[in-house]
This record gives sequence, structure tokens and C-alpha cells, in this order.
Amino acid sequence: MTTQDPEAPEGVDLERPNAARIYDWFLGGTANWAIDRQFGEQAVKTFPMIKTVARAGRDFLGRGVRYLARNGIDQFLDLGSGVPTVGNVHEVAAAVNPDARCVYVDNEPVAVAHSQVLLEKEGVADRHAVLQGDLRDPADIWKRALDTGVLDPNRPIGLIIVGVLYFLGEDEPVAQTIRKYLSLLPSGSYFLSSHLTSEGLGDMADSESRESIMKQYNRSSTPLHLRSRAEFTSFFDGLELVEPGIVYLPEWHPEEMESKATKKLANDPSFVGHLCGLGRKP
Repeated sequence: MTTQDPEAPEGVDLERPNAARIYDWFLGGTANWAIDRQFGEQAVKTFPMIKTVARAGRDFLGRGVRYLARNGIDQFLDLGSGVPTVGNVHEVAAAVNPDARCVYVDNEPVAVAHSQVLLEKEGVADRHAVLQGDLRDPADIWKRALDTGVLDPNRPIGLIIVGVLYFLGEDEPVAQTIRKYLSLLPSGSYFLSSHLTSEGLGDMADSESRESIMKQYNRSSTPLHLRSRAEFTSFFDGLELVEPGIVYLPEWHPEEMESKATKKLANDPSFVGHLCGLGRKP
């Protein structure tokens, strides 16, 4: 607990802005501190559309979860789940199947604390769970997720790693980490993911603004690491890609879009700079 704010959950670093709390601010949430808001306000000045881009990522998560729930997936493992906000996985899934279950995992104490409060407030803490942990340790996360009793390892699971892999550095074994998770999943499971891409960045009219945002994040506690389409696509090796394959966020089942702001992005899908995809384990 920091001396600057006695109300901060234990383990919260208020010396530097944090991605989960910044994202919460972009989406209009309240689980953030002054240092995160200052970061966000500067980011908006640098790249005015950043809130819309953040919303596009959240909307994709919702479309993906609805797709999975409609196709028989009723249990989810959400890694890097972040701070609870509009359209949480368990809420989206429950709208399709009230019996759906979810285990949330994040390494940010604020995200974990708020997730637990939300589940208890909604009276669903007996059906869902939240863990504080590092997704870079698949064996530990998998064991602890199963120990909650929420997930049945003998039935298909929806593995979600949306909007978080670009916080893992170039020197980290990201592909190997994902392959380990996929090896643990039962047949018929799905992998839903998104990632900031380096492709086309230099050709964009606002490339200087985007590079400034990158530099700003690199001074925070959660620097960004962009990857190519080929790198992101390789994360789905061995899976059956669901149509339309690896595309930009607004191109993934745009007929399901609900936000007016993100619908506008359909005219220029590469603008968001995020690739996404859904794959099924045979």
C-alpha cells in the first residue's frame, strides 16, 4: 500500500501509470488514480481517437464472447482481464447462457480487487472467480484456475487473451507461452485474441502521433510491443481459424457491432492498428 493514497489496494504502484487503469479511464471507468488520468489526458491530446480505439477493442471482446456462447462454450478463462467495466465476459456470456462461468486473471491489484467486488455485488461469486497472477506462467495459472472449481477441464473452454499480449516484451517467449496454454485446453476449445500491429504504421497520416503514444507508454510501468501480422498469426498455429480469419478489429463480424463510435471505424479498419482472431482447437 502506498503512502500517497491509503485507499489504494495492497500492492498498487502509484508511482507510474498502469495500463489496466489507463484503459479503464479511456472507457469511462472510475478504477484509476490521478497519475493514470494524467497519462490518459495527455494521450488524448496526442491521439484524439484513442478512446474510440479502446472502445473498439472492448467491443471486439464482446462480439467474440457472444460468438462463443452461441456456439456452445459456457466456460471462459480470461487472462489479463483488466478492471471491470461495461461488457465483462461473464455478463456478455450470461446474456446468451445464464449458466456460463468465467475465471478472470490479472496481475494488477486494482483489477483483481474490483473484479472480486463486482462478482460479490452481483451475487455471482460462487459461479465465477478472479485470480491475481502472471499469464506468463501457464502451469501456475492453469492449476489455480482449475482449483477454483469453476472450470471443467474435460469440456471445451474459451481462452481469452485480448488487449494484453503487446505488454509482453520482444525478449519474452510469447508464442511458447500461448502454445502451452493451448496444449492444456481440451479439444473443441477456442482461443480469442487481439494485438497491436506494426504493419502499416509508417504509412498512416498520424504515424507521428502513434509513435508519440508508444513513447509515452514506454515511460509507464507497462510499455508496448507491437508485432507483425505474421507473428500474431503464428499464435494460432494448429488451430482452425474462424472466419474471417486474422483481420483488423472492425472487420471481425462487423454485423454484430453495437457501438456507433466503432461502427464508423468500419470505413477504415486498419486505423485501429489492432489485429484479432478466433481459433478452434481440433
